[in-house]
Amino acid sequence: MTDPAELSVTLVDGYVDEPAHFGVPPYISTYPRYTAGALVDAGVPESQITYHTIDELREERSTWRDVEGADLFIYVGGMTVPGKYVGGTPAEPDEVREMAWAAKGTSIMGGPIRFGVGEENAGASDMERDDLDFDFVAKGDIEAAVFDLVENGLEGHGNRVRSNEEIDRWGAKGAFVVEQHPNHPEYLICEMETSRGCAYRCSFCTEPLYGNPAFRTAESVVREVEQLYERGARHFRLGRQADILAFGGDGEAPNPDALRELYSGIREVAPDLGTLHLDNMNPITISRWPEESRECIRIIAEHNTAGDTAAFGLESADPVVQEANDLNVTADQCFEAVKIVNEEAGWRPGEDPSKAPTHGEAASNRLPKLLPGINLLHGLLEEREETYELNKQFLQRVYDAGLMLRRVNIRQVMAFDGTKMSETGSAIAKEHKPLFKKYKTEVRETIDQPMLERVAPPGTILENVHLEYHQDGKTFGRQLGTYPLLVGLPGELELGQAIDVAVTDHGYRSVSGVPYPLDINSASMTELQAIPGLGKKRAGNVVVNRPYDSLDAFEQSEGVDVSPFAVARK
Repeated sequence: MTDPAELSVTLVDGYVDEPAHFGVPPYISTYPRYTAGALVDAGVPESQITYHTIDELREERSTWRDVEGADLFIYVGGMTVPGKYVGGTPAEPDEVREMAWAAKGTSIMGGPIRFGVGEENAGASDMERDDLDFDFVAKGDIEAAVFDLVENGLEGHGNRVRSNEEIDRWGAKGAFVVEQHPNHPEYLICEMETSRGCAYRCSFCTEPLYGNPAFRTAESVVREVEQLYERGARHFRLGRQADILAFGGDGEAPNPDALRELYSGIREVAPDLGTLHLDNMNPITISRWPEESRECIRIIAEHNTAGDTAAFGLESADPVVQEANDLNVTADQCFEAVKIVNEEAGWRPGEDPSKAPTHGEAASNRLPKLLPGINLLHGLLEEREETYELNKQFLQRVYDAGLMLRRVNIRQVMAFDGTKMSETGSAIAKEHKPLFKKYKTEVRETIDQPMLERVAPPGTILENVHLEYHQDGKTFGRQLGTYPLLVGLPGELELGQAIDVAVTDHGYRSVSGVPYPLDINSASMTELQAIPGLGKKRAGNVVVNRPYDSLDAFEQSEGVDVSPFAVARK
């Protein structure tokens, strides 16, 4: 028998993206944390557990020695929904196989990769199960498999599901692993699990493969947050669940008391947190239990940080597609849910919540507390040309009603074994690809950009934007949170820092801005040009005429009010 106290373990995070779970940087998913906790619970010392991200292995070849030399090599990863990523690049199947070849000790793979892999991580793809040359593949939960494997002297494991009682232990014991993440502590957000599984059975979704919802207690989640907070984490997202409103209930109906205990408990143990966001909220819950849902949404808006997004899985506004794919919410029901979230949480910090939703000149210069986001999925059963028109009509209806959406997520299906879509696969998505591309561009132009102008008009302040990369003479960054806006700033600013930004202009899914507050007496020419109303000629005049004693003096001289963006420092 192998003594757990003598084991050296390397854990590589290839990142995950599931319908109700996200773990691409700056996010860290629950998988590496729970797996590390299971190792400690099985007797492996923290000091003998090494954690790396796949990007670390790409950037520094010396880290491969940890893969090669470990007694036990663990890989966690897998994508079951397509996406585009800025903070990290998920591992491709060939990279995962190369790690298995490199490992000289026992190797085991798990996470959503067990549902299948394709030639690449992309939409309109058919996914097949593949062991990628690992010694073991966890066909149940990777954390449970690793615990059993260590307990059994690395000789085998059962393909079982872990219990919530085990997660109570492993979540807290594995919190230490966040300290080894390259983004720790400033630019790392911890994905938190409140439940997994789903009460519904949509044709494409892998979440029902976890079974019906199994809820953790508020006490358990709060204790895990407390341990992560003590390890330096300051940013949290309640994203690992199919429906945050159903927390602590029967799997479908809301439970306001349980949600209040959860949110207030997190605020108590993490008093100086920087981010508290969520992800999934089922619009059918709001439609069926509107008053209870309103109370839950008010609780969330009271405790969260601004700029939060509740992803709504409408998927299709076409009733034919809805019926064929067992989708649980109609377009009318989803519209009412959008309206309710706007009314209860569409206010901005410093405003009277009863005035929600707020936008326009009278609104505060911060992002709304909580807005819905709409998911639309294409390539589903019975999709037709009318589907695309019905989706556009739904989005236009929301906009025309004066409501707000934080974002619209349009993607094509990935088909996995065990789902209703597995037989049809990606055939419909591939056939409709030209139609999909044209429609997606139309939505970006006619809905996304004007909606973004409503949500974050010029002068909106985005706090703590982390500067990530340079491109075409500009600097790009994002806030930490759910679906954060990509922000472009003029010039190449120092990367790695976090600054406040004032929004100046809008793209389809991103904004332009300047550092806030911008000193009109020292700002660069390109920064001045970015301020609405200045332009190149006036910016040149500013450079010649400055310094200005005050913004009033500036406005008298140049005829432009720049107070939402700038100050005049002497």
